[in-house]
Formats: sequence, C-alpha cells, structure tokens
Amino acid sequence: MNGEHQEEDRDWIDYPEDKNSVKVAVKKHGAMTLEEVAKRLGISLVRVSQIEKQALKKLSKRIKL
Repeated sequence: MNGEHQEEDRDWIDYPEDKNSVKVAVKKHGAMTLEEVAKRLGISLVRVSQIEKQALKKLSKRIKL
C-alpha cells in the first residue's frame, strides 16, 4: 500500500452522508462537540471522552520527545 492509500484510509469514517470522509465532515460541519461525535459513531459520550483523553495523552508524549 502506498502513502496515498494510507492517507485515504486514515480519513475514512463510516458515515455515508459525508462521503465516508473525515475531511468532508470537517469541511461541512466544522468543529463538532463530543456529543455530536458520539451520536455519529453510535457510542456513548463517556466513551468518546475516554478516547479523546487517550489521544491527547499520546500527543503530549510525542511532543515531549
């Protein structure tokens, strides 16, 4: 798989209304609340919050390198 396909895979979401693309979703809707993200993904608000915290922790570790 080349770099272009990998980038496309990272941007893919299971949301046909936004052409299954994170970039299209952001362009159409801008920033979304955690509640909006939870509804789109069909998971709880608490779970979205947990994922956000994990992602921020990972980013924080990479920035400190």
